[in-house]
Amino acid sequence: MHISLTTPALLFPAISLLLLAYTNRFFSLAALIRTLSGGDKPVAAEQLKNLRRRIVIIRRMQEAGVTSFALCVLCMIFIYLGFNTTGSMIFGASLLLLLYSLILSVIEIRISVDALNIHLKEMG
Repeated sequence: MHISLTTPALLFPAISLLLLAYTNRFFSLAALIRTLSGGDKPVAAEQLKNLRRRIVIIRRMQEAGVTSFALCVLCMIFIYLGFNTTGSMIFGASLLLLLYSLILSVIEIRISVDALNIHLKEMG
């Protein structure tokens, strides 16, 4: 399969927006943890477990997204230098990492919903 320089370049805006969304999730989670740590009310063990899992997953999402972005750049360098086959393989790896990042995102959303359900259960 032959790809041109524009093919991996198409992913740049998508990956950038995805990383921005992941960063916003991280900041929201960090703010929530800081709020919970300063409160008088004890936090349920289930909630703490969910928060820890979400932190790990968001970190992995960000790592996979950044690595995917870096591989896109590397792919473009190889294509520019005329190594199209190598560039195509690197682009494939970049797409797989992007897919992994998206799957982690769905998992993190599910954990977040579980945490909200725990909170609703505690409320009444």
